[in-house]
Amino acid sequence: MTEWDVKKLRILRTLRDRGTVTATADALLMTPSAVSQQLSNLAKQLGVPLLEAQGRRVRLTDAAHLVLRHAEAVFAQLERADAELTGYLRGEAGEVRIAAFATAVPALVVPAVQRLRAEDRPGPDIRVREAEAGQAYELLAAGEVDVALSLAAHAPTARDPRFAVLPLLAEPLDVALPAGHRLAGAPGLRLADLSAEPWIFGGSGPWSEITTAACEAAGFVPEQAHSASGWTAILAMVEADMGVALIPRMASAERQARDGVVMRVLDADRPRRHVVAAVRQGAERGPAVARVLAALRTVAEPFSSP
Repeated sequence: MTEWDVKKLRILRTLRDRGTVTATADALLMTPSAVSQQLSNLAKQLGVPLLEAQGRRVRLTDAAHLVLRHAEAVFAQLERADAELTGYLRGEAGEVRIAAFATAVPALVVPAVQRLRAEDRPGPDIRVREAEAGQAYELLAAGEVDVALSLAAHAPTARDPRFAVLPLLAEPLDVALPAGHRLAGAPGLRLADLSAEPWIFGGSGPWSEITTAACEAAGFVPEQAHSASGWTAILAMVEADMGVALIPRMASAERQARDGVVMRVLDADRPRRHVVAAVRQGAERGPAVARVLAALRTVAEPFSSP
């Protein structure tokens, strides 16, 4: 197998760019004789002539140009590796593993990954795992993920010394009404106006608790007509005029796909669910994790606006 010497290939490339052995030597802080010796050794290693005389100067042979065409790909890859290694040494690169609940993956995590990839400097390699709160915090404690996204109600308490819990988003909850509902276009809609409506929400778990708490804060206990845990199923039932539901802003893809559903912002009540990011205590100060958290905060911000 042919032996490729990167250092000597750089000398050959510099000679191509500078035109003379003397200029090459000056650029590389070498002597002209050292440049000539290195290129002679490279020609022997590759088994092809690289230089030929042209008057008092030398020029690259066709074989030398062929070698450099392939070498350019090597140089480019080495530049990328050097940039990533520099970022790693500064703590900006490496791997960051994220566990997040289902709605947060397309709404927060994927846009954050895209944002990091679009930056000019090398970024961390992101690994994503969908997981509900209980599993996410088990993975975080075991060191199998580095960041866990969950609802605040299911995050570890401040007394748990293992984790640092960081606020990420206070996400408004909008009410989904059938397009033909009598209150679909009513001004100043309040949750209390829907106290007599059949409601659709999960039979247990966080969404049941959030819907119940929001309605109770508005002065009534919601009558649960149907139970579902996925936004696609909930919105399909709303569209079919089977009831009304509270929907988080992050469930935007499912919302936009339903022409028969009207989404109303509840300015008077302002029900919200709080989303947090948790890391192992102290990890939030690591540059790679900090960059991921900053990207998550940036993509989360628009969900807080009407």
